[in-house]
Amino acid sequence: MRILVTGATGYIGGRLVPKLLEAGHEVRVLVRDTAKMRDVPWADQVEIVKGDLGDPASLVDAVDGIEALYYLVHGMGGSGDFEQAERESAMNVARAALAADVRRIVYLGGLHPDGELSPHLRSRAEVGRILIRSGVPTVALQAGVVIGSGSAAFEMIRHLTDVLPYMPAPKWVRNFIQPIAVRDVLHYLVEAAELPPEVNRTFDIGGPDVLRYGQMMNGYALEAGLKQRAIAALPVLTPWLASQWVNLVTPIPRRLAIPIIASLQYDCVIHEHDIANYIPAPEGGLTPYRTAVRLALGRMRDGEVETSWLNSSVEGAPANLLPSDPDWTGHTVYLDLKEKHTDASPEDLWAVIEGIGGDNGWYSLPVAWAARGVLDKLVGGVGLRRGRRHAETLNSGDALDFWRVEEIRRGSFLRLRAEMKLPGRAWLELSVEPALGGGSDYRQRAIFFPQGLGGRLYWFSILPFHGIIFNSMATKITQTAEARAEKSVLGGEEKVIAA
Repeated sequence: MRILVTGATGYIGGRLVPKLLEAGHEVRVLVRDTAKMRDVPWADQVEIVKGDLGDPASLVDAVDGIEALYYLVHGMGGSGDFEQAERESAMNVARAALAADVRRIVYLGGLHPDGELSPHLRSRAEVGRILIRSGVPTVALQAGVVIGSGSAAFEMIRHLTDVLPYMPAPKWVRNFIQPIAVRDVLHYLVEAAELPPEVNRTFDIGGPDVLRYGQMMNGYALEAGLKQRAIAALPVLTPWLASQWVNLVTPIPRRLAIPIIASLQYDCVIHEHDIANYIPAPEGGLTPYRTAVRLALGRMRDGEVETSWLNSSVEGAPANLLPSDPDWTGHTVYLDLKEKHTDASPEDLWAVIEGIGGDNGWYSLPVAWAARGVLDKLVGGVGLRRGRRHAETLNSGDALDFWRVEEIRRGSFLRLRAEMKLPGRAWLELSVEPALGGGSDYRQRAIFFPQGLGGRLYWFSILPFHGIIFNSMATKITQTAEARAEKSVLGGEEKVIAA
C-alpha cells in the first residue's frame, strides 16, 4: 500500500515506519522540519514531504495518491488552547484524506474511562471522534500505558523507582492500569491498515496484565534487581503537586509530567477486546508487563533504543536555526571563544566531543552544571537529567541534556541549540581540525542572542562563571582526548607483545 505517516519523528512513528517498510509498503512521511530526518537510518527508503497538520494547503500534496494514513501526532502538554489546535489539525487531516480518496485512517489514542476526563485524554478522544466521522474508514486504537525503552511512561516509572527507596505517592498509585508493550502496539498498528472498509470504530488495546500503578513500579524494581519499594498513598498530593515532584526527581519535564499524571487519576483498563475478532494477537501472545520491562532494560543496556521521548519537541524552546555569521549584522550577539591545540588525533578528539553530556558530563565543574540543571527544572525546563539516547553516537535532532543537536558533521563539527529556559537564544559549537605538523586544533564557541534587558543582564551576570567553566571545559576535553590516544597506543603495544 501507499502509506502516509504523520508523527514519523515521534516515539511510535519512528518505530512504525521501519515495520511498514518490512511489510512491503511504500511509505511517505510528513514532517515540519526535514532536517530531523537527516540521520534517520531509514530516511533513504521513504518519501519525505514537508508540511504541518495545522496548514491545510500543505496536506494536499502529502495525501495525494495515498491509500492509508497514520495519525500519530499529539501535542503533549501544549501551551494555550492546545485542545482547539488538536481539533483543527484533526479536521484538516480528515478533509484532506476525504478529498484525496484515502481508503483508511489509523489513529493511536489513549485508553480512557467514560465520564469526565483530563484535558489530555479528552483531546485524544475528541481527535478519534473527528477522524471516525470524517467519511474515511478509521480505526482508532485506544492504548493503555505504553511500555518500551525510551517511552515517557516507562522512563517515569524507572526513575521514580531507581531514585526513591520509599515513595510518598498520590492516591492514584492504587488505580488500575492495563499497560501494553510497544511491540504489541506496533503489531496492531501495522495490521490495522488492511482492515476492510466497513470497519470504522474505536478499539481498546492493552496487555495481558491489569495492575495498580504501584505494582508496576515494584514489577520494574524486581526486573531491575532492586528491592521492592514501600509506597504510601497520600490524598494531599494533587496532580499538580505530583507533577512538580516528578519534574524534580525524574528527567520528565513538568509540561510532559502534568498530562501524564492527570491521566493517571482514572482506572484505565480495556472495556472490550473486539480487536481480537479482526487482528490476531502477535505470535506467542501479548507481552506480559514484566517481560516488556525486561526487554526495555535489555535494549537500554545494549544501546539499542530506537526512539525516545527525549527527542520530542520541547514546548516553548527556541526551534529556529542559528543564522550564519554574516546575518548577525545589526543584532546584539555575545560570544565566548576558546581554542586549544592537542597532540591527540582528530579521531580521538572527535570521539570525546561526540560522547559529551549524559553520563560523561560536560568536562568542567560538574556541580555548576548540576546546579544549572536544577534551576532549569525549577522553572519548568528539561534540566540535565534528560541525558542522551545513545552513549557514543549523536544524530541531528537528538536531545542532549538541556541541549538539542542542531547540526553534526561527524568527525569535525557539532552545534547544540539550548533548550533550557533562557532570556534569549543560545548555541554551543564544538569543532576539530587536523593541525599542521600533527595533532588537532580544538575550537569551542558559545553564542548568545539576548532578549531585551533581561537577556543582557543574564549574560553579564554569568560571564565570570563562563570564564572558568568554558576554559576548564576546553582544557579537560583536549586532555581526555590525549588520555584516550595514549590508552589506545598502550593497548596496541600490549596486543603486539601478547602476539
